[in-house]
Amino acid sequence: MFQESVQVTSNSTLSVLEPVISVSNLNHYFGTGALRKQVLFDINLEINAGEIVIMTGPSGSGKTTLLTLMGGLRSAQEGSLKILGQEICGAKKQQLTKLRCQIGYIFQAHNLMTFLTAKENVRMSIELHDEFLNQDINTKAIAMLEAVGLANHVNYYPEKLSGGQKQRVAIARALVSHPKIVLADEPTAALDKKSGRDVVELMQKLAKEQDCTILLVTHDNRILDIADRIIYMEDGQLKTDSVDIAKTSK
Repeated sequence: MFQESVQVTSNSTLSVLEPVISVSNLNHYFGTGALRKQVLFDINLEINAGEIVIMTGPSGSGKTTLLTLMGGLRSAQEGSLKILGQEICGAKKQQLTKLRCQIGYIFQAHNLMTFLTAKENVRMSIELHDEFLNQDINTKAIAMLEAVGLANHVNYYPEKLSGGQKQRVAIARALVSHPKIVLADEPTAALDKKSGRDVVELMQKLAKEQDCTILLVTHDNRILDIADRIIYMEDGQLKTDSVDIAKTSK
């Protein structure tokens, strides 16, 4: 099934589109001087519009570091990293801030504001986008919560929601502004099997409807089948060996 994993996709038409994420010879380091340590080694990767890509591999392999670089949460240091056609290696803070407005983020910890209701948490994301401020953002927030199955929980505070419901609010918050890319870091780690499956299937459905790209980091072998493509990472390097990838599915 898997050949060169960074090239294989279940939809051959995606390969003719311009990549929304393009990584070439990317290296990254933590620390300075004698404490400087390389954590990413010569990463080369392309991800196309509309793809759902899962990145898996052992803890400490550099998955989250790569995800944060792609999301503009930290500055890339060496090589080339193009997001939505923009080179962001060495980008200034203002450029990274602008980039982040085009990306939705979903993390293991839902990171909801505990003093805000579900609707207010989603609304807060809309308010970051000037183009939506002339719209009825309350209606937009409620519609998104309805889309994730929380029509009856729009005025609930996070403490009154289950883990799966909190993650659904996080998904609504990430997708309400129709981002071109969604980056998810272990979104099912704190959820039981059914809740985790529901969450990723919901992400898959909404992303396909909005034609956005998903890159999802996970250790959860139960959800690998939702991906168009699976990438295995180890010791700061992307591995393309189908044997390595098959091991993650056991």
